[in-house]
Amino acid sequence: MIYSIYMVFSSIVFLLYFLPAFLITYHLIDKKYKNLVILAFSIFFYSWGAPKFIFVILGTTFLDFHLVKWMSMTKNQLHRRLMLTLSVSVNLGLLFYFKYSNFFIENFNAVLSVFGATNVQWTKLVLPIGISFYTFETITYVVDVYRRVHAPLKNFWDYQLYIVLFPKLIAGPIIRYHDLADQISDRSQNETLDNFLIGFYRFIIGLAKKVLIANQMGLHADTVFALSFSDLDTATAWIGILAYTFQIYFDFSGYSDMAIGIGKMIGFRFPENFNNPYISQSITEFWRRWHMTLGAWMKNYLYIPLGGNRVSQTRLYFNLWLVFLASGLWHGASWNFIFWGAYHGIFLVLERAFLLKLYARAGKFISTVITFVLVIIGWVFFRIEDLSQAFIFIKRMFAFDFTKTLSFDIEFYTFLAIAFIFAFFAYSKKGKQIQDQVYFGLYSSRKHIAIAGFSVILLILSVSSITAFGFNPFIYFRF
Repeated sequence: MIYSIYMVFSSIVFLLYFLPAFLITYHLIDKKYKNLVILAFSIFFYSWGAPKFIFVILGTTFLDFHLVKWMSMTKNQLHRRLMLTLSVSVNLGLLFYFKYSNFFIENFNAVLSVFGATNVQWTKLVLPIGISFYTFETITYVVDVYRRVHAPLKNFWDYQLYIVLFPKLIAGPIIRYHDLADQISDRSQNETLDNFLIGFYRFIIGLAKKVLIANQMGLHADTVFALSFSDLDTATAWIGILAYTFQIYFDFSGYSDMAIGIGKMIGFRFPENFNNPYISQSITEFWRRWHMTLGAWMKNYLYIPLGGNRVSQTRLYFNLWLVFLASGLWHGASWNFIFWGAYHGIFLVLERAFLLKLYARAGKFISTVITFVLVIIGWVFFRIEDLSQAFIFIKRMFAFDFTKTLSFDIEFYTFLAIAFIFAFFAYSKKGKQIQDQVYFGLYSSRKHIAIAGFSVILLILSVSSITAFGFNPFIYFRF
């Protein structure tokens, strides 16, 4: 994997060297230097795998900080709009240049070739890691200040810290400026031993989800997706996409848990990013539970500016679809991501029109099964870049051909069952109560001892798995 050069949270370098060194330094240093410690370690964290691209971030933060500062000081509405436009244009321009120029040049050349014209010569660009995430956070800063939701930061280094804060820098959660601004200035009330321990537990839970479940699912998903799709039987196709369905959930939600946990260990409160999305009873509900910070960003900075719910029904449906088309494009510069976004957008429109009423009549279980199948089908387009091959894969899923099922060992089926149990653990009220007690409940001394012991066991198992397994990708790093 190309992403192995980066210091992923589940790497030995991060777990045994970087994170301990950071936490020890942070908690021993004087209060007035804590933000500088975070900033220095964050720059080092990003520079570990992308030393050249750190200057792109540092340069844009310098420009944005001063533009927004000037914008907040002027009362001239035209000047304010001009500086808002300039800042947003620079950031979206960089995102477009690095992430989408290859895609558009390739498609433009494909059109030229139809007419026999000479292709445009273009050197393919390498994508800066995490650019989609920190670009969106940069935009929240300038827009929140423009809307006067929150005053701009007075200190340039504090603003740079907001952008490059390493727990959320690479793959989120996407944190809106006004949700984090005051915490950058002062979070002393949250820097308690209790919060540190709860953050540690959350980090270990996320690490175990990623290493012990997602990695196992990913290895077997890759095995299936490496085969010729035309030769797949129905069972193998379903096993492959189910493995990927659980891989992408436990991979990304595990990363979010780790980011939230690290933040909590140093006094930050990051927003939740996942809420048991596979128990959803509609695609609409799925997007309230999946990558929630992206959904909130799209709603506040795209859907509402387009008119939100204050438009005609036809325009509302179009806006919904357009937002999810943009969400697909945000995930990657490829037609399969665009199709995936449009696919989800269509179902959101259909649910607004009539499907939600049908789901209500069908009941909780039936609507959950239907939604889960629709999500699984969507993941086929997300996983397979070639759309024609994606349709072949889906055709094999529903071919009802069980003649050549690929053989998997009992270990895989055990992990698949574990993945299924934990993905649907909160489906029942009792499961939801247990989960909430672990994540959000008050901790007595006895509870701390129990969870701490369990966390140490999970940490040992996770480190052992990383050392022995050798398969440790992070799916969302490429976005």
